[in-house]
Amino acid sequence: MTTESRKPTLLCIDDNQTVLRLRKMVLESAGYSVLVASDSAAAMALFSSSVVNMVVSDHFLKDGTGIELATAMKKLKPDVPIVIISGLVDAPAGMEHADLFICKGDPLPQVLQKISELINSRSVAFGDKRSKSVGAQH
Repeated sequence: MTTESRKPTLLCIDDNQTVLRLRKMVLESAGYSVLVASDSAAAMALFSSSVVNMVVSDHFLKDGTGIELATAMKKLKPDVPIVIISGLVDAPAGMEHADLFICKGDPLPQVLQKISELINSRSVAFGDKRSKSVGAQH
C-alpha cells in the first residue's frame, strides 16, 4: 500500500468554484486526498460510489443546504463524519445530522485542527491503523 492510498479522502462541496478550489488546495496541503462537487447531486453520486472518510460541505448550496445533504448522506453511510461550513456565526438548525460546524471566519489552523481531530477520532473508533498525525499540520 502506498502512502497516497492511506491518505484520508475528504469530499468537499461548495457551489462557489473559487472557494472549492482553494479549500481543495488547503486540505491537500494538510495531507488529505480531496474529491470535489459543486452541487448536491454530484456530491451524492461521489459519496455513493467512492470511499469517503469525511464530508466538508458549505451550508448554502444552489440546490439545497448542507444540512439537507448531510441528512441524505447519513442515511447511506451513517458513520462518515460530516462537517458543515458556513458564513453564519451560529450553527444552523438541523445540525443533529452533521458532526461539526465550522464558521468561515474561524482561523485556518483552528479549522484544520478540528477536521484532524474529528477524522482521527473516527479512525481510532473503527480500528484504522492510519497515522494520527495526518492532517494536523499547520
